[in-house]
Amino acid sequence: MFMVGFIASRTGRWVRILAGTGLVLGGLGAGSPRGAVMALAGLVPLLSGTLDLFLLGPLFGLPVRGADLRRVLGQPEEAPLLDLAHDGGRSPYAPPSTLLH
Repeated sequence: MFMVGFIASRTGRWVRILAGTGLVLGGLGAGSPRGAVMALAGLVPLLSGTLDLFLLGPLFGLPVRGADLRRVLGQPEEAPLLDLAHDGGRSPYAPPSTLLH
């Protein structure tokens, strides 16, 4: 189950997105029918990582949605893929810290 936990993690999602992007770009760059098939195959990890899905979950008796999978595996809820607020996954609308110096 370690590998399933990694796939569901933020890092695992980025690995799938980058691998899928590489397959799509490599397939399109080949300019052949085999390349087109490779590009189409690359869409699977690209979209599953982006949409936070674990498509093989039902084969293992696990949920498809990433958040549900992490809950079943006992992993903490992940921060979004892009932490644009640089606040460790807190909502951009969360009030600022109230620590006084």
